[in-house]
Amino acid sequence: MTPRELVKAALDFKEYDVVPIEARDVTEAPYGYPPWFVGVPQGHKGRRVDPWGCTWESLEDGVCGEVKGHPLADWSQLAGFSAPWHILKQADLSGVNRFCAETDMFVINQWEPPMPNLFERMQHLRGTENLFMDLAYGDKRVITLRDMLQEYFLEQMEMWCRTGVDAVQFADDWGSQKSLLISPVTWREYFKPLYRQYCDLAHSNGKYILMHSDGYVADIIPDLIEIGVDALNLQLFCMDIEQLADRYHHQVAFWGEIDRQYIQVFGTEDDMHKAVRRLANAFFRYGRTGFIAQCTYTMNVPEANKRAEWDEWRQVMEDFNRKASP
Repeated sequence: MTPRELVKAALDFKEYDVVPIEARDVTEAPYGYPPWFVGVPQGHKGRRVDPWGCTWESLEDGVCGEVKGHPLADWSQLAGFSAPWHILKQADLSGVNRFCAETDMFVINQWEPPMPNLFERMQHLRGTENLFMDLAYGDKRVITLRDMLQEYFLEQMEMWCRTGVDAVQFADDWGSQKSLLISPVTWREYFKPLYRQYCDLAHSNGKYILMHSDGYVADIIPDLIEIGVDALNLQLFCMDIEQLADRYHHQVAFWGEIDRQYIQVFGTEDDMHKAVRRLANAFFRYGRTGFIAQCTYTMNVPEANKRAEWDEWRQVMEDFNRKASP
C-alpha cells in the first residue's frame, strides 16, 4: 500500500500489515497566508500579536507560549469586533491541488491558521476564566461571539474542502487530566451542533474529518462518533485505553501518541516499548486496523526513546502478522 492507501485503510477499517504512522505517512498541504503574527516569530521567546488581536507571550524558545492579552476581556468591545477576514481573502491555495496529485502521502490541512479551533479561540478572545464564567451563567453574548467565529471557521474549512486534500481537521483541547473542562450537557448545547457542521461540510465534499483534543474527553467520544468524526487524535494515556478500544472499535479511528507528559520525556526505552505494546494489544484486538500511530515529539524527548517507539511499532506488526499467518 502507498502511505495514502495505508491511512485510508485505517480510517475505513480495512486491515493492514504495516501500521500507518503520522510522521511517515501523513503530510500537510502547502499554503500561503498573510503574515500571522506581528512581533517576534512563533517559536521564539518574546511577545507577538495574532490577527485576532490576541497577545501571545513565550518565555522560552521552542514553544508557542500563552495568550496574555484578550481583546474581548471586556464585553463592551464586542460590538466593534470582527474576525480577520483578510486572512481568508488573501489566502493562496493555488499549489495545494498539484501537491496532492504529486504525493502518495495522505494530505491534510495545516495546523494553524488553516484549522478551526472554536473553543480555544473563544478563550483567547475573552480569557479562559471569563469564558468559563460566561458559560456557567449562560451569558447570551457567548452565543454572539461563538456564531461570529463559526461563520469564519466554516468559510475557512469550505475553502480547504474545495482543494484536493484527503482530510480536513479541527482542534479544541477539551480535557483536564481527569475530566472534561465543562459539563457534557453544556458542551452538547454550545459546541456539538457546530462541530456537526464541520463534519457535514467535510463529508459533503468527500473528505475525511479529523479532530484533535488534549486531556480526558471520554465522556463526549460517543457524541463525536455520532456527528461523524472519522479519527480522533487524543492523549490516549489520560484515559482507559483498553476501554476505548473495546467500546469504539470500528466506530472511529484513533490517531494516538505515546504519553508525552511522562513516558516520552522521562521514561526509558523499555517504557516506550511497553507503551507501544499496550496500544497495539488494545486496538488490534479486533483486527489490525482503525489505529494510526503518531510518532511525533515535543521538546526534550531523548533520541533513544524516539528510536524505541519506531522500532517497537515495526516489531509489533511483524509479530501480529506472523500470528495471523496460517
